[in-house]
This record gives sequence, C-alpha cells and structure tokens, in this order.
Amino acid sequence: MERVTLFADVILPLPLPKLYTYRIPFEMNDEVMVGARVIVQFGVKKVLSCIVAGIHETAPADYQTKYILDVLDDKPIVTAPQLKLFKWIADYYMCTLGEVINAALPSALKLSSESRIQMHPQYEPEESNLILAPQEEKIIFALQHNQTLTFSEVGRLLDHKSYHKFIKSLIHKGAIIIFEQVSEKFSPKVVKKVRLSEHFVQEEGMLEELFNQLSPQPKQLDVLLNYLQQVPVHQSIHLNLRGIEKSALTGNPHLSASAINTLIKKGVLEQFDQIISRFPVDQEALHLPVALSEHQLEAKDQILGLFKEKDSVLLHGVTGSGKTEVYIDLIKHALEGGGQVLYLLPEIALTAQIVTRLMKVFGDKLGVYHSKFSDNERAEVWQGILSGRFQVVVGVRSAVFLPFHDLSLVIIDEEHEASYKQYDPAPRYNARETALMMAHLQGAKTLLGSATPSIESYYNCQNGRWGLVTMNKRFGEAQLPDIELVDVRREQQRKNMHSHFSARLLSEIEQRLQRREQVILFQNRRGYAPFISCEECSWIPKCKSCAVSLSYHKYNNELRCHYCGYHERMPHDCPACGATTLKSMGFGTEKVEDELKLLLPAAEVQRMDLDTTKKKNSYQQIIADFETGRTNVLVGTQMVTKGLDFAHVSLVGILNADTIINFPDFRAHERAYQLFVQVSGRAGRKDKPGMVIIQTRDPLQPIFRKVYSNDYLSLYEHEIEERMRFGYPPFVRMIRLTVKHAEEHISENAAIVLAKDLTDRLGKQQVLGPEVPYIFKLRNLFLNEIHIKLPRNTPNLRGAKAQIAQAIFQLKLLSDFKGVQVVVDVDPV
Repeated sequence: MERVTLFADVILPLPLPKLYTYRIPFEMNDEVMVGARVIVQFGVKKVLSCIVAGIHETAPADYQTKYILDVLDDKPIVTAPQLKLFKWIADYYMCTLGEVINAALPSALKLSSESRIQMHPQYEPEESNLILAPQEEKIIFALQHNQTLTFSEVGRLLDHKSYHKFIKSLIHKGAIIIFEQVSEKFSPKVVKKVRLSEHFVQEEGMLEELFNQLSPQPKQLDVLLNYLQQVPVHQSIHLNLRGIEKSALTGNPHLSASAINTLIKKGVLEQFDQIISRFPVDQEALHLPVALSEHQLEAKDQILGLFKEKDSVLLHGVTGSGKTEVYIDLIKHALEGGGQVLYLLPEIALTAQIVTRLMKVFGDKLGVYHSKFSDNERAEVWQGILSGRFQVVVGVRSAVFLPFHDLSLVIIDEEHEASYKQYDPAPRYNARETALMMAHLQGAKTLLGSATPSIESYYNCQNGRWGLVTMNKRFGEAQLPDIELVDVRREQQRKNMHSHFSARLLSEIEQRLQRREQVILFQNRRGYAPFISCEECSWIPKCKSCAVSLSYHKYNNELRCHYCGYHERMPHDCPACGATTLKSMGFGTEKVEDELKLLLPAAEVQRMDLDTTKKKNSYQQIIADFETGRTNVLVGTQMVTKGLDFAHVSLVGILNADTIINFPDFRAHERAYQLFVQVSGRAGRKDKPGMVIIQTRDPLQPIFRKVYSNDYLSLYEHEIEERMRFGYPPFVRMIRLTVKHAEEHISENAAIVLAKDLTDRLGKQQVLGPEVPYIFKLRNLFLNEIHIKLPRNTPNLRGAKAQIAQAIFQLKLLSDFKGVQVVVDVDPV
C-alpha cells in the first residue's frame, strides 16, 4: 500500500485571518475527516481542539507543519452545510472563521490547555467494572481528591507528551466530563423517589402483615395508605418499581415527615435517586390535536401554497391571532416529510413559555437551546441533533449554529426583534439573516412571523421576493384592546399624578385587581433611577470607565454602569460639596415595583428585567408565578413585550412612551410602533376585554394615531418613503466602523485617516463621518464612528468589503495607530 502524506486545514477557535495547516500522522489518515475535531499544538505551549475544514496533499510553503496530536471524533460534529454557513457568516459579517467557530461550538466541545475535567456524576470508581490504564487510574485518583483538573495539570501529573489521549479515553468510557468553568459544572437533574420494599409486593400476605404491624402507629399507616392510593401495587408490581417522588408524600400537609423517614429507616419504603429530563414529557398529554380555526386553516393553506413558489413567507398576524398554533401545524407537516425544524425566538423568556406548549405536541423529539443552559446541556442538544434524537429545536439566536443536516423548515417568530442581532463579540451576525441563508443552503423553507414586521421584511414582500400571508383577526372571540392616551403634563397641572402613575392608570389597576384580573406595566429602563444628583451643587456620579452616569439600584444600594458593569456603594453625602441632599432622578422598573407596592398594598407585584432574570430558571419561575396567579402585576422592560401569552391580563400600562419615540435613530418610529403594539397585544388575549393606557407628555405625536388604529400599512408607507429619500435600509447596506483607543486624540486621528482612505476607495457619497457617538467612551476606550452606505444593488459587494478590510489593515500598519481597534458591524440595528 502506497504511503500518502496528508495535510489538514483546520479552523482554530482564534481570530486568525487564515486557516492553519497541520500534517496528519500516517496512522491517522483514515481517522481524520472534514467536520471532526482534532487536537493540535498552536504556538509554544497552547494545546487546543479545532475543526478540520479540508484534507489535501499540499504542504504549506511558508512554514513547517506540526503533526495533529489526536482525533477526538469518529464522526463529524460539524456538518457540510454548517461549514458552508460558517464561511458565509465570516465573509458577510467581515470576521474570521475562528471567531465563528468560537461562537458556534458549546464550550464543552472546545478543548484547550485550560479546559477542566471532573468525574462524571454517574461514575462510581469503587463499583465500576471499567478496565482503566494505569495513567487513567492516576487521573481518576487525582479527581477523587481535587474534584477538578485542567488539561495542563493532567499533563504535569502524567508527565506524558500524549496525555490528551488518556483524557479522550476516559470521556469515551463515561468516567469524566469536560467543562469550562467551575460554576458550570454539569450535574443531571435528579429527583428523590420512594417505593415499597420489593418483598412486601412479591411475597403473598406480607402487605397484610405490614398493615397489622403498623396499626399501633397511625401516622405511619397514613403514609402507607397514601402511597398505595397513588401506586396501586395490586394492579401491577411494575408500578411499584417506578415509585413516586418523595415530595408527593412530604408535600402533603396531612402526612408526618418524620413518619415517612421512619418507614424508610425501617426498610418499609426504599428511597432512591432518579435522573429525569430537564423538560419532562407528559406522555398522556402528548400528540394533542391542534384544532385550528377557519382563519388559521386559511393562513396555513396560503403558506403551503406560497411555499411552492417562494422559499420565504412572511406571516403578518395581529397580536393574539394564533400564529403559534399555525406554526405547530406546519412543524407537524414538516416532520411527516422526514425533515428537521428550527423554531427561532428572540428571548429566553419567550422560549420558556413556548417550550411547555410544544412539549405537549412533540414530546422528546423537541430540543431546547439557549445561553442559560450549561455548556454540557448545550453539547447534549448538539449531539442529539446529530444522532437524530431531536427533530425539532426551539432556540434563541445561537441556535442557527446547530448541526442540522436535513432541515426542511425554519420558523423565525417575532422576526422584527433587534434581539436577533449579536453585538459583542464577533461575529456580529443577525440570526434572522443567518437563518435565511441556512435554509437556502439546505433547500429548506422559511416562515417569518410578526404582528409588526420590520420595514425591510415587508419590503421584501412588496417587491415579490417573499410571499405574504395576513391574519387580521384575533383567535376565538378575543378583540384587540382599547387604547387610551393620558397626557402626563395636564395630569401634573391638575395634581392627578401619584409619583409616576396617573390617577387614571391607578384606578384601572385597582379595578382589575378587584376583578381578579392581571396587569402588565412597561417601563423601558431597569434599576431604580437612571441617575442621582446633588440638589445643592448638581453633582452626578459618573462611571470611571465610560462616559455615562451611574444608575441607582436600590435593592443592592449601589450605583451601577449598565455598559461595563462597574459598581460602587451609594454615597451618604455628596463627594463634591458634602451635602446629604442626594435625589434620584427619573425612574426604572425597580422604582415602579417599589412605589406600586406602597400605593396598592394588595397588589402582588413581580419584576421582570435583566436584574431579576440572571439565574438559570428565573424566567420560568416569574412566568409560572404570573400564569398561576401567585402574582397579579408584572412590571418589566422589553422582555414583557415579546410574544408572551397570559389569559387573565386585561390591562397594560406604558408608563413613559416619550423616551422610546424621541431616540436619535432612523428606526426610532418603527421601533416605537413595534414596542407599543407588541406590549399592547398582551392585553385581552382571551375572553376578557383588554385595555391599554399610554402615559405621554405629547399625545399629538403621529405615531399614536397609527398605534391607536393598528395601522401598520400607514407606518410602512411613511417609513419606506423617508428611507428611499435619505438613503437608508432596505435601499442601502450599512456598515458601521467603530474606532477605539485609550487616548482620545489617537482614536480621533485614526478615524480621520481611515475615513479619508475609505473615501478614496469607495467614493464620497458612500462614507459618512467620522463622528463622535452619543456615548463616546466605553470601558476606558474613546470611540469614533464611520458609517458606510453601499447601494443595495452594488454589483461587487464582496469587493467593497475587501476594500474596507484593506483600509483597516493599512491603518494598523501605521506606527501611530498600532494599538487602535476597529470594530466592523455589518447591518447594524
């Protein structure tokens, strides 16, 4: 057999402009494959895993190749369509393939010298029959004493050049797992269960004898009777093997906890642990028929009809029209054809509510993917898609990176949401556009849904590129809510304002609570107050690293920067003049919650914003409390506007509409309309009539008329005319370059030089700036921005981007600007 020398081009999870080439050891020629992970050494000491992008026989001319150290996968973990998508993302969003891979792969699938290992929660060294090599035994022994080890520590422990192969072997044997941070250590969800000891069920007469033994102990007898009511062992001994959750007994107020524990000690009941799914499936509720209304059936048939001619269809349905039921029916249709489905949502909060509904229909075919999951949980979903276990995946924007190989339908719900855009770090991709390309590469259909479509999406329908289906009626008997404007200026003159609540809004809240209905209050600012100020000298505390004031958070009694995270204790007196008259200015969700509890003591108020949803299951808990009526007023930021469905909400209050409208951005009116309509859409979704109260100082704003009459078409016509006249998307493609440096004058000068070079390359009409942004300093770096407008029909978009990249490269070669950072954001939102 001829000995062939092969080389592999790999994608390292680093921001490198090119692929790097390694030599494949002859004995690994049949093991290395495109899309699989291999372990390599990069630099002097760094060992990490990377993805094979290509295999060939040509050695690089510029450097001596190193050997691949090991192969981690016997099958590719990145599919061919994924690799094409990753290359498109890197090209379109002007970043490196390494940055894309770094964002795409869960950390549990990325190994480096500093990756950590821990014992698998289900592995018991003393009870295991696994045969381990001496080096593997050494690792297990060390883990029993240290709990976790980095790859580097394992290398030093074994003093073996190929230590990673022993780690790989232990992973395959199920003895260890990998994680990136100790805070994200993986442990499966375990519940404590109890069952009747086996001999009481299998041996005749034993159960009767047990009743006689317990007759002097009535509390213990009550526990036994309750268990037998829940588990009829006389019908089947298999029911007893399953047992019941211990909490089903301990949670019963009529049973004694000590009696339960005594029965366990006596050996009457056995206690055992059982690993359960993080999304338990109610088998009895599975495959519930989704009964579509006539209007929904009509929409579904129109979508399927348009799919014969178009690859993408926009479903424009008013809030509460039942778009989700149409999605579910279309997913079932896609699964019947044997394909995979991706269902994208903009917010984790929305995911929590939708998952419950989808689980009832799709059961364990459904996977869920978002950033609140640990690395190992996300890796589990990744592998589940590759193995075919998950046919439907619900996820937020990062789900576009998953390894689908037979995608037939992509659903992008609330497609207008800015949350689909990734800001930092690179790749700064838009999940909506990426999902459209993903579907195109796999020959899948895309359905985009919204009550308030983005102007760009509706334009794609108007010019015939996409299909359009409209649902203009709410599901069932539900009607669109009544909208009422409250003039805050006039209310203040009449002394009708109670802090930030008008008398009208407070009165309506009280009435709703008396009728056992629920209320949502929207304020687009978190924290207690945007800033504090000294009443004597007007001192305002500022962030040390950013050009912004610090927001006051009362719960932690601290001042916090919402950009870099810097925080300090709330001062008792003014550092400038010593006065103690520090006053909070403006209001955020925390202050709304606080004051509402004082004004309406009977209200059960919960807050939903970034501060209250940091923990993994906090979204689910807040939503569950509101759905079950444990809370009756939900105060929140934009999170409460995004597609949540609550049956008993009959009133929505928008506390300060003006800050949303008067924002310096060409999309300000579009976003204001979307926010007002979306948050209004949470009211009156079932049989209760809904009402929306909008507090404003300028009730004559034209946007309110459009919201009042739910007139999206009027908004679209006005916006599209303005954008055509002034040259904004969808008529141009925008690229924003942000120049950053710790010295203000260097940032400014670098931006001027870069703008001149770009003007020479692209033309004066295409380059705007440089200009200093509203927030001109972030994380100790001074910012300057350059905006580039490329006509939508630019014949050579790739060439224009190459010119931009070349201009940035040339700037960094100049000795004065070597420390300058230039951040490229394609299609900023």
